[in-house]
Amino acid sequence: MKSALRLAVLSLLMCLPAHAYEIETGAMMICDTQKQVERYVQLFDGNQQVAIRAVNAEEKDPNACALVDVAYVQGPELAMARSRSHTFKIIPIAVFAVNTPGGYRPAKLAHFFTLVEVREFGV
Repeated sequence: MKSALRLAVLSLLMCLPAHAYEIETGAMMICDTQKQVERYVQLFDGNQQVAIRAVNAEEKDPNACALVDVAYVQGPELAMARSRSHTFKIIPIAVFAVNTPGGYRPAKLAHFFTLVEVREFGV
């Protein structure tokens, strides 16, 4: 199955412009649209699940936002978003594998949006 994952990565890289992209893995919050991510930030008070459930309820889609463990490639920063106590960069990602009990398995290439927290320090 490792060869299938390698093939998925290779096909992904062939479709991207000639830039150095770093493949990353891990658990993260993703949403279908940038608007949903922005709404998540507005609702986020430190509890991911509460904010995810609220966005999904507003969208009337139980899968609009979710916590997932995936292999992905980040795109360029699109925007910054702030809640009362957190600052985030909004980033598009291309997901090409999903972590299962048997390890990462190739998935159909899909595009989502996620957040990267920015630590701000007062001066």
